[in-house]
Amino acid sequence: MSTAGRRASRSRATKETAVTVELDVDGTGRADVSTGIPFFDHMLAQLGRHGGWDLRIEATGDLTVDTHHTVEDVGITLGEALREALGDKAGVRRFASVAVPLDEALIEVALDLSGRPFLVYEVDPSPGGEAFLLGEPGFDPQLAEEFWRALTVAAALTLHLKSRSGRNTHHILEASFKAVARALRDAGRVEGAGVPSTKGVL
Repeated sequence: MSTAGRRASRSRATKETAVTVELDVDGTGRADVSTGIPFFDHMLAQLGRHGGWDLRIEATGDLTVDTHHTVEDVGITLGEALREALGDKAGVRRFASVAVPLDEALIEVALDLSGRPFLVYEVDPSPGGEAFLLGEPGFDPQLAEEFWRALTVAAALTLHLKSRSGRNTHHILEASFKAVARALRDAGRVEGAGVPSTKGVL
């Protein structure tokens, strides 16, 4: 199977947000992201860079109310784009796992391009018990779980994230995004011809 054309564009508009995503999963790691939430932009850029994608995300939302709506809707839209870009998944590796460190933080990720949405999230973004926002407007570290849940459901994949160590919230979250990016890059790599499932479909 040729990987040419594994790209997608998706848009989502609600009374709370407007999101546009352009994705090429066989890109060069270029990311152009603007959500109005600088820390979240930084995290999304990790997906593009370490996933080997070309990724453009533009989002506007009711940030004066909360950042939750924007984060979740970006997850939904990106997940839909990823599912569309991967197509029937013929020839993909399907499974991948990786452990990614960032200084004291270590995150383990395992995923399956299964067609069955399921998220296991065992990451404490504030291991010291201190809750705080990152950047301005503030990104609540707990929203990372909401992002992954939205993406997992929309992309129809099984995703496990587990923290093995970490004290710095920025390091923990960034290692998480980098780890998922690397696992998606590996799982989506084309190495055969048929759909890797006894059912014949993913």
